[in-house]
Amino acid sequence: MQNIVFYRSPLGMMLLAADEVGLTGAWFEGQKYFAGTLTEGVREERSPVTDEAVRWLDLYFSGAVPDFLPPLHLTGSPFRREVWALLCAVPYGETVTYGELAVRLRAKNGGRPVSARAVGGAVGHNPVSVIVPCHRVTGAGGRLTGYAGGLERKRQLLRREQGLPFEPFNGGSPGSISAP
Repeated sequence: MQNIVFYRSPLGMMLLAADEVGLTGAWFEGQKYFAGTLTEGVREERSPVTDEAVRWLDLYFSGAVPDFLPPLHLTGSPFRREVWALLCAVPYGETVTYGELAVRLRAKNGGRPVSARAVGGAVGHNPVSVIVPCHRVTGAGGRLTGYAGGLERKRQLLRREQGLPFEPFNGGSPGSISAP
């Protein structure tokens, strides 16, 4: 059974989902793959895991650097889980390229070739936006590319991590999403 809660962020409404193990999803309204890991029979009810995720997001969106990670329960292929683990290691305020992540995976896996495109696919399917920081991944030369929540949100998240305030955001209509 998964619990869901809605979270109003400065960048639009988010849907958070958790099971008894950890956070299974955090999606912005209108995001690609929205609610992709939800199972049948979800209930709209707070849980200790969603409370921790809300606390983390409150800190993050206020400009603080959270010093904890809510429990996560990321489901996906072993490759995707490896990529998501690398994302969690990208420090606040820093970025990494898809190519750099591919090189890190190659080194971790005994030199087995990994393409930046495959890494990009895994990054794009990250089910826990913001907390698993896929917004910190850029294209070659630092170009802003691909973000399931939209490039404007990605730009705003990276700005915030540089200590800059959020700019007015019109990328969603808070309050308009409903439980799947």
